[in-house]
Amino acid sequence: MTMPTSFPDQSKKIDPDWAFDAFDRRDRAFDGQFVGAVKTTGIYCKPSCPARRPLRENVTFFWRAEDARVAGYRACMRCKPDEVGRDRAAIVAALKLIEKAECAISLEDLAAAVGYAPHHFHRLFKRDTGVTPAAYARSLQAKRAEAALDSTATITQAIYEAGYSGPSRFYANTKGHLGMTPSAWKNGGAGVEIRWAVVDTILGKMLLAATDKGICRLSFDEDETALQRRFPNADIIAGGSALADIIKGAIAAIENPAHMPDLPLDVAGTAFQQAVWNELKRIPAGETRTYADIAAAVGSPNAVRAAGSANGANNVAVLIPCHRVIRSDGSLGGYAYGLERKQALLDKERAQGRLL
Repeated sequence: MTMPTSFPDQSKKIDPDWAFDAFDRRDRAFDGQFVGAVKTTGIYCKPSCPARRPLRENVTFFWRAEDARVAGYRACMRCKPDEVGRDRAAIVAALKLIEKAECAISLEDLAAAVGYAPHHFHRLFKRDTGVTPAAYARSLQAKRAEAALDSTATITQAIYEAGYSGPSRFYANTKGHLGMTPSAWKNGGAGVEIRWAVVDTILGKMLLAATDKGICRLSFDEDETALQRRFPNADIIAGGSALADIIKGAIAAIENPAHMPDLPLDVAGTAFQQAVWNELKRIPAGETRTYADIAAAVGSPNAVRAAGSANGANNVAVLIPCHRVIRSDGSLGGYAYGLERKQALLDKERAQGRLL
């Protein structure tokens, strides 16, 4: 069975094979893109409906739920396909409210503004974006702080420009987002200790660097100068016993991706980038997704280019498997460390999958 790889032009006739693939997989990413109508029951469902799947010949597909109703079908009471469009409109509206807000919005106020009960909206928001409303707001504010730290003269000024009520709130909210203290970020990593090593792997020379929180860089064909460019004022230290286990784990991840160890990471990004990276980590070894699939999976099916940019912003190769994302036409697309290395990773994963 082939996996749906993109969202076709809805002005064209729907491809029943493409649609049934998504329907049969119960792929939530395609909810709101089309509905499946069952001839034997007279009911139409969204692709992710948990109900038992009918025979292929008993299903027809429509781009819009309205078209299914005109054809005489009624909405499934279990999956409630008519609510999908309303749910996504509410998510979009909530994102805009959070982005425009000068101070934090409570879950109750946010849910009320878009017409939902707080608990239900919290679940919908996390399902569609990969993060909670509060986490999205914190990440957005941290990103503003990061930009302010790069453009203002003092840290205090940056704190207030980003919308924080004071330094204590800034330090509490940016912990884990900036990956280092604000002063260190402002001063090119000043005060931060980063240990690094370059080791041989089956894919060539691998650079691995880590703070005391976890791996902050895993790349190929790079050396210490790459770290110095990123963190010119950090304390860059070669090797050390503290890296031994992490290096061993990273090599194991490359050699046996089907059983990748759980290694600590110190990476930072916007809420959208974090959602994309989380989706990348959900792709099973040996499988691929398209940029369109990833965009849809994080609740932004039209943000294909942004998903590609977030994919490219990944600083930790292999462990966050951006190599598992390809173009909609099946071609490899890009890869920072060369297409040959990307193909080698995919070939190894698929070969291991056949042995399992």
